[in-house]
Amino acid sequence: MFPLKDTEMGASTFFASALPHDVCGSNGLPLTPNSIKILGRFQILKTITHPRLCQYVDITRGKHERLVVAAEHCENSLEDLLRESKPVRYPSYLAPEVIAQGIVKASDHTQCEKPLPSGPKSDVWSLGIIIFELCMGRKLFQSLEIAERLKFIIMLGCVDDIVTVLAEEHGCLDIIKDLSENVVALLKKCLTFQPSKRPTPEELLRDCLFSEVSSVYPTFHKPPGLFSSSPRCANLTLPEDISQLCKDEDSDYLAERSIEEVYYLWCLAGGDLEKELVNKEIIRSKPPICTLPNFVLEDGESFGQGRDRSSLLDDTTVTLSLCQLRNRLKDVGGEAFYPLLEDDQSTQPHSNSSNELSAAASLPLIIRERDTEYQLNRIVLFDRLLKAYPYKKNQIWKEARVDIPPLLRGTTWAALLGVEGAIQAKYDAIDKDTPIPTDRQIEVDIPRCHQYDELLSSPEGHAKFRRVLKAWVVSHPDLVYWQGLDSLCAPFLYLNFNNEALAYSCMSAFIPKYLYNFFLKDNSHVIQEYLTVFSQMIAFHDPELSNHLNEIGFIPDLYAIPWFLTMFTHVFPLHKIFHLWDTLLLGNSSFPFCIGVAILQQLRDRLLANGFNECILLFSDLPEIDIERCVRESINLFRWTPKSATYRQYAQPPRQASDSNCTRSSMSCFSADYQEAPQSDLSRDAIKLDDLKAEVSPRISAEDLIDLCELTGPSHSKTPVKKTKPSKPKLLVVDIRNSEDFNRGHISGSINVPFASAFTAEGDLVQCPATATLQSFKGRVVVIVGNAVKNTAEFAAHLVKIKYPRVCILDGGINKIKPTGLLTVPSPQI
Repeated sequence: MFPLKDTEMGASTFFASALPHDVCGSNGLPLTPNSIKILGRFQILKTITHPRLCQYVDITRGKHERLVVAAEHCENSLEDLLRESKPVRYPSYLAPEVIAQGIVKASDHTQCEKPLPSGPKSDVWSLGIIIFELCMGRKLFQSLEIAERLKFIIMLGCVDDIVTVLAEEHGCLDIIKDLSENVVALLKKCLTFQPSKRPTPEELLRDCLFSEVSSVYPTFHKPPGLFSSSPRCANLTLPEDISQLCKDEDSDYLAERSIEEVYYLWCLAGGDLEKELVNKEIIRSKPPICTLPNFVLEDGESFGQGRDRSSLLDDTTVTLSLCQLRNRLKDVGGEAFYPLLEDDQSTQPHSNSSNELSAAASLPLIIRERDTEYQLNRIVLFDRLLKAYPYKKNQIWKEARVDIPPLLRGTTWAALLGVEGAIQAKYDAIDKDTPIPTDRQIEVDIPRCHQYDELLSSPEGHAKFRRVLKAWVVSHPDLVYWQGLDSLCAPFLYLNFNNEALAYSCMSAFIPKYLYNFFLKDNSHVIQEYLTVFSQMIAFHDPELSNHLNEIGFIPDLYAIPWFLTMFTHVFPLHKIFHLWDTLLLGNSSFPFCIGVAILQQLRDRLLANGFNECILLFSDLPEIDIERCVRESINLFRWTPKSATYRQYAQPPRQASDSNCTRSSMSCFSADYQEAPQSDLSRDAIKLDDLKAEVSPRISAEDLIDLCELTGPSHSKTPVKKTKPSKPKLLVVDIRNSEDFNRGHISGSINVPFASAFTAEGDLVQCPATATLQSFKGRVVVIVGNAVKNTAEFAAHLVKIKYPRVCILDGGINKIKPTGLLTVPSPQI
């Protein structure tokens, strides 16, 4: 969108026609209100940008089918010029074919809509009427009632020379005769009655009359979008006077921001469209008792209540005052509007009032998102970073870890997912029209997907849903449509409602990262492995809860499949998904496990207190979940989880070495996947699914153990040392081999608790110095090491049974460590 500059914002309102309440459509569902249909169709108007057109900004839906439109507003209009004797009011400007169409009403109460004839050629007729009025210096049809005006326009089809007839009717034939031949010819072209013979705007621009002004008004080229193959700086021009770039202290920095941004900040600062219209008495309310009918029949039909005149059309535009917003931002300095991107400071937002904003950054997310000054700083910063994408991709990641401004969430998500290139051309090339077998299932699923949202429930939203989902199915022939894919699509479509190509591209990038092969025709092995790893994560982080759920038979298969298949979009409303995915997109493919565990822990008390049937009922209607707490706890759980503990052999395979930008040593533990790094002899090995299911605790790789134990030293050394660090040890290694094997060589810092004598008959740990050390480490990561996999798995299961958290098994046992030379041999006793 263009900057606000010296224009203003205005609001106007109208009513959509109401539908009968007791009638359903052909699909058996209630009819979609006309206001919602308009809301969906309106969105495309927001994409029309041109220096000589007022920009539509927003539309909101109120009570009783009321709609309020916010748009760029100029106080000086053609009507003002007309008052100065130099035109404009409808319906006098409607083309004949639009009038002839009349008001379309679906007599059979179905959802079908007949295409309206209004189009570019209709606008050419309207242009002709405007030019005619400007030339004559008067408005047309002022002496006629509206019905007579419309009838007169229709009757113009019976005359040969419309321009002359209009001039005679309004007593200005002499003025017409004085006009140049070029102007008269242009009027006749515009006011051609038959649309098929009327020129298009493009043809009209070739008229010789426009050759004189074409150089004054150069052709406007819409700048390339963020995700385009064309360079965004192709048409970049600097002002001739370079001093124009310098701002003084009194500069109106807010006016340099886009209209969309200013409107968003206006709303945050307390702006309310309906309130503005009420204050100007455009919206009038009546006491409820005055709206009661005099007589009501049994079937609900009412009589004796005249039509409320406040529901009639009023085309008045109310100017939206920016005083409250400007007052809210009065302390924001100019540098906040032009942050230095190369300034590698902390992750706090850039602002002149840095102390205040630093404090705001520590507030809950929902408060930050409603703070006008904070959002201004974040929007300006992200806007500049996104314009430099992908060059500034790393800084976008860095700032996104603080928070993501809701206004720019759609494009920011796309940047985090690595979307690049000519996405529109790729999307357009996909066949979305040819019928396919999944069409029927898509049609069934869409009317049930997040239909509480007005935008997604509109017919336009359904059509976009259908195209994006079908594009994904057609472009991925090796995968199939599974129920839930519609829910997965919803956040991307909502955020990119006017950019289907971007919604499709984001979805196509999201699924391979977080749901690799989940949509195979036979995905049972992928799902089962995923749920088994999730079950191990529950045991790792909350052994008491894991024990209880396993005892009552409430396994993840019964509740977690829709969680992970839709990445929680099936169980949470969109506003919660936005906050959840803001963090999810910064994490790797194992982060959803931590979200799942965090959800269970919020329900922990109720789960522990109930049996199988009660738990089933609990999850059939999931209680309210605090998403901010869920996100915070998910991050904490993720940081406690060793990278290799969530290894899955059916996860996305590693990228080619030439494509990978990271190595094991430089991997980001938060965003990079364990599988992305090159595999070595110390990496985790794939095991059979049945063997994985038999183990309660997760396995970790030898390289993870070495990293967490901070072992160093040359490979030939028999006495490796630990890195000297003042912090507490991250984990404890429990070697369950017999004492003889332990003394031949063991991991530095490990303790020896032989498996054969570790537990009493009741399952408790035998008391000894080694088990005392183990108890002191309760709450930190405990790695079980041994020779036999069966013994290590059983030992870990015993610890989980007695509620030891963060217990895991060394994959491959002690034999994986031996070749590294990192085993230490105790000094002989003297």
